[in-house]
Amino acid sequence: MDTRMVQEQRLSRKMNQSLLQSLHILQFSSLELLAYIEQITKENPLIEEIDYDPYITDYKVNTEDVPSVGERNSKEETMYDKLKNQLYTLRLDSTLKRAVLFGIDSLNEDGYIEIDLDEWAERCGLPMPQIEAALKAIQSLEPAGVGARDLSECILLQLDLEQEKQTLATNLIHHHLDWIAEEAVEAIVSYYGVGRSEVMAILTAIKSCHPKPGRLLANPTADYIIPEANIIEDRGDWKIVFYKWNHPIIQVRKAYQDFQATDPEAMAYIKEKRQQLDWLSKSISQRASTLERILKEIVRLQHSFFEHGHFMLQPMKMQDIAQILDMHVSTISRAIRGKHVQTPYGVLPIKFFFQSGINNQAGKQTAAFTVKQLIAELIQYEDKQQPLSDESIKNKLGSEFGIILARRTVMKYRKQLNIPSSTKRKR
Repeated sequence: MDTRMVQEQRLSRKMNQSLLQSLHILQFSSLELLAYIEQITKENPLIEEIDYDPYITDYKVNTEDVPSVGERNSKEETMYDKLKNQLYTLRLDSTLKRAVLFGIDSLNEDGYIEIDLDEWAERCGLPMPQIEAALKAIQSLEPAGVGARDLSECILLQLDLEQEKQTLATNLIHHHLDWIAEEAVEAIVSYYGVGRSEVMAILTAIKSCHPKPGRLLANPTADYIIPEANIIEDRGDWKIVFYKWNHPIIQVRKAYQDFQATDPEAMAYIKEKRQQLDWLSKSISQRASTLERILKEIVRLQHSFFEHGHFMLQPMKMQDIAQILDMHVSTISRAIRGKHVQTPYGVLPIKFFFQSGINNQAGKQTAAFTVKQLIAELIQYEDKQQPLSDESIKNKLGSEFGIILARRTVMKYRKQLNIPSSTKRKR
């Protein structure tokens, strides 16, 4: 065997502290951003004040017993903080820990991972085995189910059954999730040839799982819903007007603007704090710019919604915006996380505009939200003595609106609307 030493140049993107902090700022809401800047202000003597518009408090949801922005409890831990605090229980080297931190920051508010493993590996500059180890580490945290990539995996991470029942539950979840949703006990008994009591035990265990485990770590109250921008009509065009708090301006103390010191340690300290401010200002500008680009595309693609209302909402995926703007889907997800906009139809979360689509007979798609509104309207005007069954709603959607839908999907949407079954609606 010929053993030789070869020098090779290789480009790879490494996750460093600055990039990690920039990702934090990108996903901050305006209130979280202000709280973060205020925390840095306590550590950085160069900051004189933050210019962001004191009238931000006019937008608070609850008007009683709510602290002002300056009094807001910035020590309240988020889901992300609570998960990171558990990392002391794991033995992670520094490289793997950075990958785990990146993965935690890629969770959505429900606790699901929102980034595919290939992109995760690319962003962290790590091989796939380490990314898989990072995913496994996140999925070992509490509550069980966090770090899942879909509902099936989320349930499986939470199930605590003996091996035989676990095997049956896994097969059911992977291949017959509709039977679980419909509690089709007899169908499961017949298909798998198992006892009714065993099936009931499995269904009970699955029903006890939380479909959105991240919510278990969320703070019970949210004092504010602050819109980042106002989308208004101006002479036939739709314009985005950003509030001042979306891009707060950090003002530096005049005494430090051209400060020079003879003491090397003092000069090094001032230099470090200046670099911190430069990085912070750049990250804030990048956050505002990214959000503006995303909102412009949303307004363009959802023009019918802004013109005509909810029934004209179009199906749209984050991938659509990511492709147009040449961004990673995870960047889009972070940029809109927890953020809202003011519209003619009220204050809406930005993620509201990203809707899955349902096929119709014209070969096009209708937004899932619109389908839900149609279901609600059909039920609202039904004959209460003979309320519509899910099958009847399915047929009406097809005949009257050309929307092709499975009965179990109608049932799922009806439950999401908190509308009881036809037997319970009968008067």
